[in-house]
Amino acid sequence: MPRTSAGLLPYRHDGERTLVFVARMGGPLWACRERAWSVVKGEHDADEEPLAAAEREFREEVGVDPPPGPRTDLGEVRQSGGKRVHVWAVEAGAELAFVASETFEMEWPPRSGRRQSFPEVDTAQWLDLDAARECLVAAQTDFLDRIPR
Repeated sequence: MPRTSAGLLPYRHDGERTLVFVARMGGPLWACRERAWSVVKGEHDADEEPLAAAEREFREEVGVDPPPGPRTDLGEVRQSGGKRVHVWAVEAGAELAFVASETFEMEWPPRSGRRQSFPEVDTAQWLDLDAARECLVAAQTDFLDRIPR
């Protein structure tokens, strides 16, 4: 069974521009990659309701409650590694900001025997759609075209 993730994509309209709140993935494997930004999302088991998983992951990776308001289902994409990602958009105010992310532990450097902790997300911020298209992992850019106007 393919891995599945669920996420929230906060957005806001600022005059002529639409901005999205996205996250830069943490840890040493993403440190030097150009397309290291993502919708705030995370994996879930088959028995967890995807929207509930998206809300949980937002709290864990951004450090604040998800913005209130109706969720708009943006559908699903399949990433290059086969993972399916389902995303909901939510309109949010400019005050939404990154606080802190939970951490994960891994052996680093590889085969060193040392374990280190890293944040799941280095930062999250508002980007306009053009900037988001340049830095989001490729498959996730499809969600930008589905944001309510």
